[in-house]
Amino acid sequence: MNFYYWLGYHLSRLFAQFFFGFRIVHRERVIQTGPVILAINHQSFLDPPLAGNACDRPIFFLDKKSLMNVPVLGWVLPKLNVIPVNLEGDRSALEALLRILRAGECALVFPEGTRTPDGTLQPGLPGVGLLIAKTRAPVVPMRIFGAYDVWPIHGKLRFSGKITIVVGEPIYFSEADVQGNGKELYVRLSQRVMDAIASLQLP
Repeated sequence: MNFYYWLGYHLSRLFAQFFFGFRIVHRERVIQTGPVILAINHQSFLDPPLAGNACDRPIFFLDKKSLMNVPVLGWVLPKLNVIPVNLEGDRSALEALLRILRAGECALVFPEGTRTPDGTLQPGLPGVGLLIAKTRAPVVPMRIFGAYDVWPIHGKLRFSGKITIVVGEPIYFSEADVQGNGKELYVRLSQRVMDAIASLQLP
């Protein structure tokens, strides 16, 4: 970890533990070496840094390219392994994630694509399925609880409530799993990941 990532890693965890009793259940299930996709539902702006605390090594993830024009954020986000992406879809962002996975690194993805408007799980988009089909990287499904109540998409940050991430068993993909063509295959793989996320419950 570079200094900025290390600082953000520890400060985000301390902040969330102090204000929201943050905890990660079954953290030992996270694959800490080799290429891996961390797939988590998307409830709030808090999700990326908190999901990153499940991993002992740096993770890479996508965020809106427009944030790079914000003072300070535009300077610090690349140091936190953020890959800028257009909201309308950016093939170069997916290609960057493919390079990261092929280099044996860890990528954080939100299969739903954007934050939930009402706190419920949304359908998965084909992007994560494409990553799986092209790399056969294992997927660690994770589900965050409470973050929507703390910071909903159209609301303000509330310093109350509890946030928990539950980690599922890794999903490994065989050659047969990635047989097929195009969007139909990607949607099927994405749905398998979303089903695994949906099955996770608070202990």
